[in-house]
Amino acid sequence: MVIQPYLFFEGRCEEALDFYSKALGAKIEMKMRYSESPEGCPKGMPAGSEKKIMHAAFKLGRDLIMASDGMNSGNPAFNGITLSISVDDEAGVKKYFDALAQGGKVVAPLTKTFFSPSFGMVADKFGVPWMVLVNKA
Repeated sequence: MVIQPYLFFEGRCEEALDFYSKALGAKIEMKMRYSESPEGCPKGMPAGSEKKIMHAAFKLGRDLIMASDGMNSGNPAFNGITLSISVDDEAGVKKYFDALAQGGKVVAPLTKTFFSPSFGMVADKFGVPWMVLVNKA
């Protein structure tokens, strides 16, 4: 069994893919626009949606995350889920935390906890919540 997050950016998927490539070193594995689908855009989508991303997949480290513009509503919501990045050192935590915080909102600043020498929480500029921490040795 494999579980993979699927994020719906509701019109900002292309921007998100670019951001994660620069901020986190994401590697885009595939990208398909609605115009490339044999079925075209679903009914009820806003005009211009054919240029939006129907499905994308990108790698962060060894993990695959899938993404889409969804129904291109302009209102992404990432409630009830948080993505977590675990790294081996505090420099890595700071690098990723600071990158994700650009244009986003720090929820919990980086600090030492009982479970990690450096832990913080941030919602990136798309509203995706992240926890970033050092693996405790």
